Parts: sequence; structure tokens; C-alpha cells
Amino acid sequence: MRLPNQFFKERKLEHLVENQTSYTLNNASMHVFETHLQAEKVLLQFDQPVLASMLIGKKVMHLRDKKSFDFLPGESLILPSNEVMCIDFPEANEENPTRCLAMAISDEKINKVINLMNEVMPKHDGSEWALMDYNYHFTNDASIYGIIQRLLYLFTENHPSKDFFVDNMLQELIIRILQGNSREKYAQNASKISSNNRLAYVIEYISQHLHEPLSISGLSKKACMSESHFHKTFKDELGVTPIDYINSERIKMAINLLKDPDRKIKEIYMECGFENRSYFNRLFKRKIHVSPGEYQSKFVKH
Repeated sequence: MRLPNQFFKERKLEHLVENQTSYTLNNASMHVFETHLQAEKVLLQFDQPVLASMLIGKKVMHLRDKKSFDFLPGESLILPSNEVMCIDFPEANEENPTRCLAMAISDEKINKVINLMNEVMPKHDGSEWALMDYNYHFTNDASIYGIIQRLLYLFTENHPSKDFFVDNMLQELIIRILQGNSREKYAQNASKISSNNRLAYVIEYISQHLHEPLSISGLSKKACMSESHFHKTFKDELGVTPIDYINSERIKMAINLLKDPDRKIKEIYMECGFENRSYFNRLFKRKIHVSPGEYQSKFVKH
């Protein structure tokens, strides 16, 4: 992710470890942290819910109740207020700095968006939208990535209406994060709640039948909904269409199968439920940014 030119014109590099450049607007503040030196156990904390996104380089994150993990470009993390991050920078240097964005969003703004979601797009099972789970970690989400890139530009831009622009982008960001968290919950718990949750039942069915043809017509019948109602309910709660969800799950399955360099790509795409290779190649490259063959070649032993 590229930082705007305006950022480099205005920022002052005063510290080699977690040099901070901050921008504050009505409902959010954005901080860009730069590290040009290897370091360990650097502590960071915010008094508001925060979205942390890696821009460049690598961090190792140590968080409460979570195993340590590498934090890489394209990945984001949600943390609650006052949560302490303990961070290592194993690779940072002047030629290869680590840059990370941390965006603190006001509770008032988050609650306003949640109330709006409960009013205009209520969940089908009667439960309410609420703050995301602790330490929700998502990777390579194109929609989140695009919003963060736009917010980077807006925060650094000198425009009299940027508070208004940012407010609209924050609403979309919060909605997409909550929908992404909902997808994660369903994926992890579908088998446990499928007996009394129609959407969870369908998601569990999808996971067990990815190798078979799947249609909106057939899935809506299993959900006991009309096609239009099923499509709207699915998209409102998970943030993607049923077909996009199915394709995403099939690509995840293909990624695992491609780690075996002896498997034929034709066998893999058919096993994942794709009917032709060109469509499989196109979807795979759109999501993973390399072709299936290029991805599989990484696992060939030399």
C-alpha cells in the first residue's frame, strides 16, 4: 500500500522506532508508525477501538489470549479500547522500514453505525449487530484494503470538507468489518448453530458440498426463503453475495490442494467445484494475485 506524497512532505522523522505521524478529525484519528531499526517488546495502546493495518514490512504481534503471529502487508487487526500491543520488529532497517497504520474510531461513531445497521438491515435470526470480537484478524480483504487506501489519502489531504468525506468512509469501513466478522463467525461455528439458524445451515451445507454444483435456487430452498430474500439476507449479514462466498471458499480449498506439487491443476479445480480452468484461473489470480501454476511452483522441492 502506498502512502500519499503529502504524508512524506509533512511528516518529521524524529525516532527510529515507531516514529509517529498523526492526523485527528471529528470521529477518528489516524496514526502512521514507522520503524527503521530492529526492536523487541515495543508497547502500544489506544484509549479507543483501533484498526491496525500493515503497510510495509513485518511485525511480530504479541496480544492477550492470542498466540504470537507475523503481521504482514495487506493484513488488518481490530483491537478494543485500552488493549496493549507488544510488538517485535525483526527485519526493520533504514532500507527496509516497517510502516503501519493505526486508526482509532470514536465509540460514538461506531455505535451510531451499529444502530443504523440494526434499524435498516436487521439480522434474520433476531440477534443484533454488535462490536466485533476481540482481536478480529483479517487478511487480504480487498474491500477493507481499498477503504484504508482512500482514508490515507483523505486524512493527509488539505481539503475543507475532508471531515465529511472521512465520516462517510468510516461508516462503510465499520459495516464491512462487522460483516466480515459475521462471515468468520458463521464459518467457524456453522456446524454448532446450524440446527436452529437457517443461514448457518446453508453455510455448513456449502462447506460440505463445494465439489458439487451449487445454485441460488437450491440454497434458498434449503434456507426456506425465496431467492430474492435469501440473496438479500446473505449479503446484508455477510457482506458478499452467495456466489462470491462460494467462490471464495473454493479458492481457499484450492490453495490448500495446490501446496501438493504433485497434484494436477485440472484435478484440483474440478475437485473444488469449478467447471472450467479459465474461470478458475481468473478467480484465483484476482484473489491471490498469481496464477494457480505460479502459486503451486512455490512448493516444488529443488
